[in-house]
Amino acid sequence: MSSGWSLWVMALVVINMGVIFFLFLWAPHARVPILPDGTTGHSWAHGEIREGMHRLPLWWILGSFAMFISAFTYLTLFPGFGGNHGLLQWTAHGELAKNVEQNKARLDPLLARLTAMSVEQAAADPQALHLGERLFVDNCAACHGRNAHGNPLLGAPNLTDDDWLYGGSGEAIKTSIHDGRNGVMPPWNALGEETVKNLAQYVLGLSGQPHDATMAAKAEETFKGTCSACHGADGKGNQGIGAPNLTDKIWLYGGSQAAIEETIRNGRQGQMPTWSARLPDADIHVLAAYVYHLSHRGETAAQ
Repeated sequence: MSSGWSLWVMALVVINMGVIFFLFLWAPHARVPILPDGTTGHSWAHGEIREGMHRLPLWWILGSFAMFISAFTYLTLFPGFGGNHGLLQWTAHGELAKNVEQNKARLDPLLARLTAMSVEQAAADPQALHLGERLFVDNCAACHGRNAHGNPLLGAPNLTDDDWLYGGSGEAIKTSIHDGRNGVMPPWNALGEETVKNLAQYVLGLSGQPHDATMAAKAEETFKGTCSACHGADGKGNQGIGAPNLTDKIWLYGGSQAAIEETIRNGRQGQMPTWSARLPDADIHVLAAYVYHLSHRGETAAQ
């Protein structure tokens, strides 16, 4: 705080507390004219209600005086009187640093124990799950949802169904969190609208959904000559490059005919940001354990 602002704050404190303290000392001795009946003469409701005059009770005077003593004591011990730091030299930054150190002293041994485990082993640890859930809510729920069921509008996958674009092992999940992922489904509108619609029918057929078999048959050659490079000839995907399985009825951006056509026509550019710049490796390890647990609830609970 600059010296000018410090003096301004000091002046405000002195003036305000000085005026209030003066009124506090003056009010009990102030003489207010009263009528013989003990009222001030102020009345309402055609004289039915009249204002009386009584001295302030002793408890109120003592209580108010105690508040003044408390205020003076606070301004002496803590910052508040301009640039004065107070006798205790207390600061919000110092209090935060102390709390962080206290929390770190409790948390470090726990993280050391959990990071000594594999992600799969940590996924069965109650403390890891409690900490991982908090990390998930604070960092991941914005896209994947509080219940981790994903968001097709954002292309954020459901993390509870054991269907993984880049692999569902503990290390694969950890890598996804640490390094992020960049999914690239190129647009295929150059193939023509008719081919796009036929391919959508073919993809619907791969997952056993109702579709136009004639249209799908027309797209079979195109799929095997173009789409199979990433999704495989059988459409079961490739976790090495994040190409989804098209046969399991699980859809990242929605599995309706319109959604599939949109994906083929204009492509998708899904992105999972890297979290290594925000979260320490130990936190990422615990978070990966929690995410692994989400799709292996029965297995981890039984361990």
